[in-house]
Amino acid sequence: MRPLLEIFSQGEELVTGQIMDTNAAWLSQQAVAKGFTVTRHTAVGDNLSELVSLLEAIAQRADCCICTGGLGPTSDDLTALAVAKAFNRPLIFDAEAYEQIARFFANRQRTMPDSNRKQALLPQGAERIDNHWGTAPGFSLQHGRCWFVFLPGVPMEMKHLFHEQVLPSWPQRFALKPGILITFKTFGAGESALQELINTIEVPASVQLGFRAGTDDVHIKLLFPTDFPQQEMTALIRDFSERLGDVVFAIDGLGDSAGDLVFEVDKLMLARQATLAVIETVSHGLLAAKCIGCDWLLSASYQQSSIKSEADIDVMVVAEAMAYEHKKSTAADHVLVQLYAGDKECLHNKEKTIAIYIVLLTATGLHKVSHLIAGPIGRKQNQAALLSLDLLRRYLSAKL
Repeated sequence: MRPLLEIFSQGEELVTGQIMDTNAAWLSQQAVAKGFTVTRHTAVGDNLSELVSLLEAIAQRADCCICTGGLGPTSDDLTALAVAKAFNRPLIFDAEAYEQIARFFANRQRTMPDSNRKQALLPQGAERIDNHWGTAPGFSLQHGRCWFVFLPGVPMEMKHLFHEQVLPSWPQRFALKPGILITFKTFGAGESALQELINTIEVPASVQLGFRAGTDDVHIKLLFPTDFPQQEMTALIRDFSERLGDVVFAIDGLGDSAGDLVFEVDKLMLARQATLAVIETVSHGLLAAKCIGCDWLLSASYQQSSIKSEADIDVMVVAEAMAYEHKKSTAADHVLVQLYAGDKECLHNKEKTIAIYIVLLTATGLHKVSHLIAGPIGRKQNQAALLSLDLLRRYLSAKL
């Protein structure tokens, strides 16, 4: 059985939504990759009794807990005090920790405030985790079934302490068997549509199936146990690939690193040694911005124009004509043109839908798609850029 791990974040700024808890997400990724089952993320504000209650509960139900935040010098930093009360471990002055904090200020030619002395008070019996990037030392201790690790909330400091002093200790403390994570990265279908595609696939009980919907794509994740039979794993991955079809633009976990849609298009364009010229409308230059640093994008222009939906106008035909005309003045191998039908009011009104028409002119001819896009202007802009890149991706990977 995989060891159980909880992540606990302290700070009023987290529970009030002033900042995002990126630490918890990052730590979860590290823990799952090493073989833990992460059971909870908990954020608690500056409330001592709630902190104490949570620590007491975690000590009974988890094998490991990583806590971030609450180790600073101010009155709202309550983590060490909460540990002292929860586990009956009085705070003890740590002279070495105090010296490290004083050195931090001295190296910057600054006077250390008296309030920083608080950071050198650690629960009795705790093992100090030295912090060479800030003033807050971390600490660890065992209580009940759980090994607790307390780290600073500043992400840069937390990551340094984790990599240098927490991660190396895990193999000695826990019997970890890292699973094998396979991620299907998809574009062009929502979670419910993807679920329908894979509904009839029989997933073994030991394999964890999950979805993650983001702004730019949807991920389907299969987490296999370490000892899962290779032949069965290969067969299941093949089943998923076949059922999902061309909405999959990359599969992560099979060896080569896979990135986002732009990363995959970049690989395909470089492999083909091809170049591209773009005319954007709805995406307002975002397509070009997503491709910053890609030398194959020879030119990109933005036209603040649309074609009104009239019965005698075929927008796709207009887009095709524009592609052919633009090809006369560019050295690019491919030309991509993006138009939409409607007026500016439709574009900017989140309640209204626009029709977008995308044409890709290549040496083998025209490739074209049309889509309906709804939502705020920012979503329409982003979807237009991604739909355009996905048309290019499908052509390059011969999925058209």
